[in-house]
Amino acid sequence: MEKILTNLKIENGRVFLGYGNPRAIKGSQRFTEANLNRMFKKDDLLLDNEKKSYEYRRAQFLKRYLNKAEALLDIHASHTPTSKPFIICERNAEKITKYLPIDLIVSGFEKVQPGATDGYMDSIGKIGICVECGYLGNPKSTKIAEEIFFAFLKAREHVTNNQTLTKKVYIQINSLYITKTDNFTLSKSFDDFERISKGQVIGIDEEERVVVKRDSIITFARNRKQIGEEAFLLGKERDDFV
Repeated sequence: MEKILTNLKIENGRVFLGYGNPRAIKGSQRFTEANLNRMFKKDDLLLDNEKKSYEYRRAQFLKRYLNKAEALLDIHASHTPTSKPFIICERNAEKITKYLPIDLIVSGFEKVQPGATDGYMDSIGKIGICVECGYLGNPKSTKIAEEIFFAFLKAREHVTNNQTLTKKVYIQINSLYITKTDNFTLSKSFDDFERISKGQVIGIDEEERVVVKRDSIITFARNRKQIGEEAFLLGKERDDFV
């Protein structure tokens, strides 16, 4: 953030910058008490313990600024070394994302995995973009984050736009698998956005084989040790936004 601010000169409009979850950042954690990426739902969709969490209070604070903004860029990184960069958004963000220097665009997250900042912006009629920059421990991810930030400002005309359009690959997320037992084990290690075939076994949920019903793309596949956890997402490549 400090490096960005020293090189930042806004030519038009107003830009808010901030840390999403400063406590988690300080502790090098994904979250402290609850997943901030699930706290931007309506209160009646949250559990009582979630509404008592630091992340819930943080979400209410961040909403003050999201409500004032026209568009959001939420920059993330992963603790998984094999993570690859991609953009999460919907069609209303296309005028911005066509300038962003990442070729993979994924939509549909909010329908199966609601509660993130980009989904919140969509729900109030604004533009929400989340960018996953790759592995947190890779200096290349930091460079990608900086490039994305300045590309976003240029696309929004906060600074002079001298960029060229970039070709994109589109994936639509269709489903989320939630564990039925406290012992879900993958059949193998899946790369994010790996292609899988109809009939392929994804994993074993206690004794039940979890089989893919159609040719798909899998992402965020993880072994899980609790009932009700998010185990993996399935999607399909598209020619454009759905």
